[in-house]
Amino acid sequence: MKLGSCIVKTPGHRTRFLLCAKSPQVCSSTTISIQALLQTLAVAPWDSEMKRMKGDEEGGTSSKSPPEACKKVRKQMREESEAAAGATGESSGGDWARLPQELLLHIFQYLPLLDRAYASQVCRGWNQAFHMPELWRCFEFELNQPASSYLKATHPDLIKQIIKRHSNHLQYVSFKVDSSTESAEAACDILSQLVNCSLKTLGLISTARPSFMEVPKSHFISALTVVFVNSKSLSSLKIDDTPVDDPSLKVLVANNSDTLKLLKMSSCPHVSPAGILCVADQCHGLRELALNYHLLSDELLLALSSEKHVHLEHLRIDVVSENPGQHFHTIKRSSWDAMVRHSPKFNLVMYFFLYEDEFGPFFNEEIPVTHLYFGRSVSKEVLGRVGLHCPRLVELVVCANGLRPLDEELIRIAKHCTQLSAIGLGECEVSCSAFVEFVKMCGRRLSQLSIMEEVLIPDHKYSLDEIHWEVSKHLGRVWFPDMMPTW
Repeated sequence: MKLGSCIVKTPGHRTRFLLCAKSPQVCSSTTISIQALLQTLAVAPWDSEMKRMKGDEEGGTSSKSPPEACKKVRKQMREESEAAAGATGESSGGDWARLPQELLLHIFQYLPLLDRAYASQVCRGWNQAFHMPELWRCFEFELNQPASSYLKATHPDLIKQIIKRHSNHLQYVSFKVDSSTESAEAACDILSQLVNCSLKTLGLISTARPSFMEVPKSHFISALTVVFVNSKSLSSLKIDDTPVDDPSLKVLVANNSDTLKLLKMSSCPHVSPAGILCVADQCHGLRELALNYHLLSDELLLALSSEKHVHLEHLRIDVVSENPGQHFHTIKRSSWDAMVRHSPKFNLVMYFFLYEDEFGPFFNEEIPVTHLYFGRSVSKEVLGRVGLHCPRLVELVVCANGLRPLDEELIRIAKHCTQLSAIGLGECEVSCSAFVEFVKMCGRRLSQLSIMEEVLIPDHKYSLDEIHWEVSKHLGRVWFPDMMPTW
């Protein structure tokens, strides 16, 4: 049976919130009647009692006020349910307040926060269940300003209650903020109050522009340091687009070096290569790392390849050009080789947002990249180098190329990148014959083939109406070109 929530309306009184077990007869998304609930749960006949009380009141036999009438109904229901239970030897099903705390905990875990708050008002037992520590280990603060966002926000009163009663229970916490500086500052204010909690995961997420970067650096660093100092078992930290700096990373390492496994800090301009190297030198359990290319160095790769360090599973590098003509340093092939020897199965994910004349330092030697994304236009020459020097390539996405067909480059990639299983092409041009040949060479290992229809250029062998049959034959499944990008 599935657990859910429903709204139960009692005649003549305000709506009450009840929990029930979903069956084919009850839908949690609709308002149901008392009779339908009785048929589903086989509880005491509340509606008949309410009707009898209403009839008594209409007949003038009762002058009790509505609250007193409700108390009488509940008393009669309890007596009848206990009598029925004694006669059949079964436990009473009408007293919701007697549900075991373990069962309530399991039910509450399926409810959205707002419904859980409504349920806590049903009775004292449910209110106690609402505050069980197990329900507050994982929480996401949604901080949005009504003037700048249409997204829902965590109510300020609830935030105060969480800090007052459950800050020491929080373990898996994330903050979602909109584009306003006020929301980011509110997140910092909450972080600075978490002095009694020991977090295991922390995520700072900007849903629009990086609003944390607009917060005074001292305010942000102070709030983050509170978490780093008090959390002795932090294992996952996602702080992309924030003003974190080298001294704060040293505090992180000093208190969480034995437990940190995941660190994502792309677009953190105040961190230097020496700062991230300190993390790699001390956090030997680090398995996933995401950062910008300017923080990548030969020393960092060698530190991640040391005997003390565990096998790295995922390394994401964002290669972003802030200004046209920006210079990028080169990583030695020997450093990449050391990484592959130490962690032969690690994924190297690289996102390129460069101008065409900035690719000079890249793909001149073999590089163990597995997932490659080009967010801006990339030249035929660069894609040709990719085909020659990326033998571990698994996924390739090219958003734009220009007007010169990529026939030779695709064939070269199919020939040398023998692990390629996913490809996406946007504003490019490929002849239908070359595309069919590419698919034929890759075969059924192509699990994802996302090609925009305007990419394919008809030629003397295939038209657009014919190509999907030929491609489907080599893939072993039905395939059609995409009408819009899916990556």
